[in-house]
Amino acid sequence: MPYIESLKVFVRVVELGSITAGGRDLRLTPAVASNRIKELERRLDVRLFNRTTRKLSPTDVGQTFYDHARQVVQSLEDAEAAISGYSEKPHGIVQVTAPLGVGKRLVAPLIPEFVDMYPDVSVRLRLSDRKVDLLEDGLDVALFIGQPPDSNLKLRKIMDTPRILCAAPSYLEKHGMPQTPDDLKRHNCLLLRYPRSPEWFWTLSTSEGPKRMDVSGSYDSDDGDVLTGWACASRGIINKPRFDVVEHLKSGALVEVLPETPPEPAMFGCLYPHRRLQDNKVRLFIEFVLGRCREKLSLT
Repeated sequence: MPYIESLKVFVRVVELGSITAGGRDLRLTPAVASNRIKELERRLDVRLFNRTTRKLSPTDVGQTFYDHARQVVQSLEDAEAAISGYSEKPHGIVQVTAPLGVGKRLVAPLIPEFVDMYPDVSVRLRLSDRKVDLLEDGLDVALFIGQPPDSNLKLRKIMDTPRILCAAPSYLEKHGMPQTPDDLKRHNCLLLRYPRSPEWFWTLSTSEGPKRMDVSGSYDSDDGDVLTGWACASRGIINKPRFDVVEHLKSGALVEVLPETPPEPAMFGCLYPHRRLQDNKVRLFIEFVLGRCREKLSLT
């Protein structure tokens, strides 16, 4: 087994381009991953990588070995996946990330229920509105709202979730209720931004079809809940999934803006590396979250 484990490390290091990333993907420290590579090189009596301070790349021999090793590792993972359903109890850790609003209001309340069903499974939930790299960060599942990134990750759609524009009544009393999408240009729009994000725009549903509106404002943040707080404090208009602000709408802290031309619905789904679905606990978690989120959102 140590040899097989070393093969797995070698394959992931080649695919991810660094010992740190390859080790993290397999839940190993950089030191352990590095030792596995060194053990493999001693066993084979060859140098598998060209190492510089900035780059790690396979040697010609290493590339040849990788072409065969990845087939061995894939065959082993396929064999494990074929019998995973026979395992009596899923166990281990599921690493999950989700946007703040989705995580707090949809995903986090479901996790105790999932752990009660599978007590040998632990769930580590990371909440952030920033973009994450599943492979680099060693994550199993990423829930998202919006346009899915162009990647080699597998995607499961949960549903299209309605979005709305809303603001505090006191803000609208002071600045006026927008009557048309073009009126948004004269309002303070609260924007979800993160480093290197593009100039922002909102896409609204109109009778002529989707209409892109360039918007701007005095406030932006990489935390969606901060934007909601600013909106409730009469600082501007926000564009949010309806489920994320439904309690504020019910209480009257926020009211809908331009209901005849709402923002385009946003896809709500999850991303995961292909091989993660071969892991019984990850597959069970994905199916559980997808089903329960659909139930909750259909009632919103």
